[in-house]
Formats: sequence, structure tokens, C-alpha cells
Amino acid sequence: MPLDTALNSLGFAKPASETRVVVAMSGGVDSSVVAAQLKEEGYDVVGVTLQLYDHGAALAKKGACCAGRDIHDARRVAESMGFPHYVLDYENTFREAVIDEFADSYLAGATPVPCIRCNERVKFKDLLATAKDLDADCMATGHYIRREMGAARAELHSAADANRDQSYFLFSTTQEQLDYLRFPLGGLASKDETRALAARYGLSVADKPDSQDICFVPNGNYAAVIEKLRPGAAEPGEIVHADGRVLGEHRGLIHYTVGQRRGLGIGGLDEPLYVVKLDVDTRRVVVGPKEMLATRRVPLREINWLGDGGFTDRAEREVLVRVRSTRPPAPAVIRPINDTEAEVELLSPEQGVSPGQACVFYEAEGTRVLGGGWIWKGR
Repeated sequence: MPLDTALNSLGFAKPASETRVVVAMSGGVDSSVVAAQLKEEGYDVVGVTLQLYDHGAALAKKGACCAGRDIHDARRVAESMGFPHYVLDYENTFREAVIDEFADSYLAGATPVPCIRCNERVKFKDLLATAKDLDADCMATGHYIRREMGAARAELHSAADANRDQSYFLFSTTQEQLDYLRFPLGGLASKDETRALAARYGLSVADKPDSQDICFVPNGNYAAVIEKLRPGAAEPGEIVHADGRVLGEHRGLIHYTVGQRRGLGIGGLDEPLYVVKLDVDTRRVVVGPKEMLATRRVPLREINWLGDGGFTDRAEREVLVRVRSTRPPAPAVIRPINDTEAEVELLSPEQGVSPGQACVFYEAEGTRVLGGGWIWKGR
């Protein structure tokens, strides 16, 4: 590439008009602003929305992405800005890659994060392949995360707005995917900026509320969805104190998560008790005092490494890790076992670390996301 060839805002050495970008449009304000902004800059924009589940059942539900209302909203944005828009039916793929594992994980006593699997297995795999089939130079999304060019390759960095940062949900993005992806909103200071842009572009979704729940879980009722997917999943069993005392009966393991305190139905005890373990084999909910939730050693598998060099090049690494999306990154040491497994030692114990959640790695100083893995019960 000639040294005097200027790069456009997406990093390509050609005019915006000759750069095709597929924008993954959920129908929300974030991805709509990305599409409108790129169209205004002169890019050859193609909008694509995925129908992920039965939108007929979700039409009345506000705040869920990729349902019927949201498909309509995405189409309206495309029409108003003058670029093509396609809807792809990914219901079967989504069920097999995300929903079935979500249900099975709960039945196994884990607390899954289906949004990560959706990004990993649907949006950044199948949709990304579709973008390449459309001869797009890259694919852009409305995620709040930054892609920056490092000395050797593209790097993933947390968003400028820590309150909107979505790096926890994108840790499994591979280097190959990162090379192709773009995240135009990652550098914005706040969501207010995004809404101001939506208003400037005259988008109908400018004031649309953010989605709060998992898209296929109406009103956050996980148990109802799992019971529908896996009839008989909510078999009752005993609530047992860690010291062996039987304290009561539960309504099914799927109604409980590690760290839960409220809604246990075992009132009248002197000490506050928390769920410390879900024993699938005996169908028991084990409860105990808060200090039993403290964890220092966290076994991980399915490691995705985005740092420099090979993951196993060093016996241990000092990093920051986040063991839940709502927790700030905290100091830890990673000790690789092999390319896909590791043990993380937290320098300060964390409470409520649960199998099925992700553990995301960050550089000790700075904003770079180094990858992460899935927490499991260990050997």
C-alpha cells in the first residue's frame, strides 16, 4: 500500500463509496445509529437483521431485540436512510446454538450467559459469513467496545464509557473475526451521545428504550422458559444447610442460582443464608453463610486468547479479570493448563462465582481485552 494512501474511517485504503459494510441491525438505537452514520459518511451500507425466535410470540414484548417490532424498526431506519435491508431467518440456528444450551446449562446447575454464545455462534459466525458472501469489506455492530490497531494486529479494548462497556459479552471474539469487525460506537463518551446522533439523523428509534432482558426470556422469567423447553425440569427437592440439616423443600433447581439469598422460603432462621451450591445429582439446593461464597481459585475452559504470543508461552500472567458482567475487573493471576484450560487465582476472594459464567481477562494496566474463558466446576 502506498504510504500516501489515506485510510477511510473503517481502515481501508479506498473511498468510502467503494467500501461495502454490512451492519448487524437489531432494531435498537445503537445499531441504527451505526448504520445511519456510515451511510452519511458515504459507505455502501447493507443492513441485515436476524429473526432469532418466533417473533409472533414476542410482538407484544417491548425491549427484546430481533423480535417482530424490532425487525420493523430496523427496516424503517434503512428506508429512511436509503440503503438495502435484509431479514434472515436464523430461528433453527439460534435454538440449536444458544437456546438449547441455555436450558441444558440450567439443568446442570450452571448459570449461563446466552448473549455471549449468541455473539460467538450466530452473529460473529453465521452472520459474519453472510457478510462475506455479500462481498462486504467488513461488518459493523452497535456494541460498545473498541477495536484498535496495535503494533502487530487489531486489538480489542473496553469501551470509552465504562457504564456501557460490553467487553464481558465479547471476550470469545476470535482474532480472525476481530480483523473483519468494526465497532463505531466504542469511543463515544455516553449513551446520550448515541441518542443525540439518532435524533440528528431523524431516526424513529431515537427514544426507543434499551433492551434489558435476554431476548427470548420474557420479563426475565428464566424458569418458565426452561420448563417449556424441558418439561419436568422443575422437580422439587430438599433445601439443605451445608452442615447437613434439611431446612425445607425447593420448587426445582432451575429457580435458584449460586449467591441467591431472597426467595428461598426458609425464613425464621437466626443467620442469613445464601445458595452456595446446586447439587444436580441429589436435586439439593445447598445453603450456607455468606463467607462460604468466597472463591479464590476459578477453573476455566474454552479459553479464547487475544493477547500477544501464545497463551501457554508463560507459566503465569498477572492480569485483571471480571467474573461477572456487573463486577469491575479485579487483580488475578492466570495459570494456563493447556491452550484451552486454565486456573485463575483471584488476589481478593470474589463471592458468587458460578459455573456457566464467563471470566474475562484484561491487561493489568490499560484497556486491552486479552480474552477469557468459561467458568466450570473443575476436575
